[in-house]
Amino acid sequence: MQILLSDRQRDILGHVVEEHVATGQPVGSRTLVERSALGVSPSTVRSELAELERLGLLTHPHTSAGRVPTEAGYRIYVDELLQRPESRRPDEFPLGLPAARAEVEEALQATTEMLSQVTRLLALVSAPPLEAATVRHVEVLLLQPDVVLVVVIASTGSVTDLRFAFPEPVDPGLVTWAADYLVERVRGRRIGSRAVKLAFDEPTLRPRERAFLHAIRGAFEQAADENRQLFVGGTAGLLDEMRAEEIGAYRSLMEALEKRAALLDVLAQRVDPRRPFARVGEELVQPGLHQLALVGATYGIAHRTLGSVSLLGPLRMDYEKALRSVRAAAAELSRFVEDVYAEDG
Repeated sequence: MQILLSDRQRDILGHVVEEHVATGQPVGSRTLVERSALGVSPSTVRSELAELERLGLLTHPHTSAGRVPTEAGYRIYVDELLQRPESRRPDEFPLGLPAARAEVEEALQATTEMLSQVTRLLALVSAPPLEAATVRHVEVLLLQPDVVLVVVIASTGSVTDLRFAFPEPVDPGLVTWAADYLVERVRGRRIGSRAVKLAFDEPTLRPRERAFLHAIRGAFEQAADENRQLFVGGTAGLLDEMRAEEIGAYRSLMEALEKRAALLDVLAQRVDPRRPFARVGEELVQPGLHQLALVGATYGIAHRTLGSVSLLGPLRMDYEKALRSVRAAAAELSRFVEDVYAEDG
């Protein structure tokens, strides 16, 4: 059910969230009047706080005179942030990736480390699927008379090597030809692209050449099916910020880190690639994450999303700073990968 709030109620809810995030303490009407320019009396603020509590957006912990946001209250606050117009260019993020001449993996790890330092939250960056990477180099080597080794090196720095055993000795000249042919046809092409597939089905090839290529094409199929990667940074810093009442959430988070596939599934959920996203509490459907919140943004090249940059932490996080940070980091990563990935159809 959609909750309709007046502008004043939204303003008060926003101030409660921001004050609670900053102090970790319940927020009372006197604090709101003293620290914010609400322009209304304390009695009016008390009345609005009571109404927000009735709507399930605030709660009254113990016997305290103050309120704290509920999961629903955080959700409405985050929605307000997401609906704000974005500036033309996101903030610069201090990664210095082009100067570092880094491999993609190094760039992604650098992103997680810098994000976690800036926000003191857990940074998660999902790597591009390997089939989006380009072929940097191919080696076809005769290890034994009947054993061939195929090595595929991707633009991400990933290396896939696979041995193929044949029922009879392989012509060394055929092995040399295959190495030269594949370097010429697939280097610089996306591993999962149509161009790479066509290289193995070239109609002008002789039957002997085509049969050999078909026998070793499994190396490219395995390269395209490599497991997804997730880069994580900030686990130590996250524990530094832990409050006693959040111990359960952090314990669940540490358990989730041991099952990275679940986190990758969270990050893989469909999002609008043009805007940052947020999932709060039970919107993180994986067990153990219900006391946490995640904000993120996607990165990639023109008309193609390659991965996401996210921050995971307690419900009581600085959402505005987190959203600003992931958007800036995603923009910097997008600029970096433009120089790495090439659209070749």
